[in-house]
Amino acid sequence: MFDLSSADLLDAFTRELRLCKVREGEHVVVLSEPGSRGDYVAAAFGAAKACGAHVIAATVPGGSPAPMPSTHTGAGPGLLSVLNDSAAQDLLKSADLVVDLTREGFIHAPVQQEIRRAGTRIIFICDAPDVLIRNLPNANDKAEVQEGVDLLTRSSVMHVTSDAGTDLTVQLAGSKPEFQCGFADDPGRWDHWPSTMVLCWPEISDGQLVLDEGDILLPFKEYVSSPVTLEVADGHIEKVSGGAQARMLSTFFDDAQDRWARSLSHMGWGLMRTADWFATAMYGKDELMGMDARAFAGNFLWSTGPHPVLGRESYAHLDIAMRGCTVSVDGTEVVTAGTLADR
Repeated sequence: MFDLSSADLLDAFTRELRLCKVREGEHVVVLSEPGSRGDYVAAAFGAAKACGAHVIAATVPGGSPAPMPSTHTGAGPGLLSVLNDSAAQDLLKSADLVVDLTREGFIHAPVQQEIRRAGTRIIFICDAPDVLIRNLPNANDKAEVQEGVDLLTRSSVMHVTSDAGTDLTVQLAGSKPEFQCGFADDPGRWDHWPSTMVLCWPEISDGQLVLDEGDILLPFKEYVSSPVTLEVADGHIEKVSGGAQARMLSTFFDDAQDRWARSLSHMGWGLMRTADWFATAMYGKDELMGMDARAFAGNFLWSTGPHPVLGRESYAHLDIAMRGCTVSVDGTEVVTAGTLADR
């Protein structure tokens, strides 16, 4: 939305790579596809050089086998050009840091785990320039999200309620709590700039989710216009009711022809205080991925489809960001009516 110079981008990418602890002598691979932003490739390349790293810019063919590519869900196995090319995989495994500027990324790709096991750090970047700069992470963000992970790890139940009617009970046993803090500074870490959130991968949840007016459907990048009720049993959406958007969600699940389309995936809450809930309305749908909504401080974010903890591979990945919820973990409120609880 704002006119930013190449110097602004170079400065932001350099600050980001320093948060990723890029050091002199490390090897950085800037991964892109033909549709990636050229100014991001240049900024990432220049930032790596400014940090004293060896840098390679690698462009691979775009495209994934997703049956509904128009939604750009970021689900599924990832770029075919990397999946089918051992040389490309070896290049990424040899890097200390991969700056992933591709559209599909490797968010839910099994090959990502192989690359990370080699010690490679991966930072995924796919949002508008001013969104990146406004939400540039702080080094202290990691400690805050780690507090949420620690709470989830030692707890048994997460309970989510709202005045709109949400009442969901989530069993936390085996849910493998995780976080995103916007930078990848540890060996083998994947992260996403921008993002600050706590999440987990539960197997069992029961109750109902009621999407209120103004909640956000991703990757459709649209606001809920009338309430939608989703009845959940044993981690599976049994019924969707409401108006036009309820029918759209039901159609999405059916058209996916995916056995996990109606199964819940990750869920948690956002802590990105610089996020703008209205960003989704202010940009073209191809200009941003929607991390303002996903990581908005005090939201409740839940998803459907892929579930790496349970070994479920799926293309039917929706992220739904809700405001106004109260999220409690073993009785401790981390979000109260859409506002982060005091630390």
